[in-house]
Amino acid sequence: MIKILLVCNAGMSTSILVEKMKKEAESKDIESKIWALSSSEARSLEEDVNAVLVAPQLKFALNDIKNMFENTPVDVIDMKIYGTIDGKLALEKAMGMIKK
Repeated sequence: MIKILLVCNAGMSTSILVEKMKKEAESKDIESKIWALSSSEARSLEEDVNAVLVAPQLKFALNDIKNMFENTPVDVIDMKIYGTIDGKLALEKAMGMIKK
């Protein structure tokens, strides 16, 4: 199972993006767990994840978030993907991070 975490400010856009990513994963028969947490909630996460996508508004905290997930690929979601709430492209980005 692939686990993808989105780190955000607990905003509505991120929860919609999560749902779209889940639907896209299902349509591709990718067994996954995709969910979102605020950056403060992510600090106490004790579960291993395969990729962490950071909401664009938290770009300033990218290095801190990378330090929280030292052995996991972490990157900021492109503003265009986030702004259009494109679950397909967000999932492709996460899968590309995992395969590297």
